[in-house]
Amino acid sequence: MFLTEEEVAILTGRKMKGRQIEALRQMGVPFRINATGHAIVTRAAIEGRKEEAAARPAWTPRVLKAG
Repeated sequence: MFLTEEEVAILTGRKMKGRQIEALRQMGVPFRINATGHAIVTRAAIEGRKEEAAARPAWTPRVLKAG
């Protein structure tokens, strides 16, 4: 489901978490940051599957919602 810390290091070419985050942003790879400050990358994001976009619905302000 997620890349290991070693796989993130290989993907980014960086070992330090701050540098990994910087590299992922520059590469345009979607990621989240966990409670320890490490970048978490889903396998779907790397493999190009559509599941990453479907995993989290877009946020819409309440004032713009009908009702």
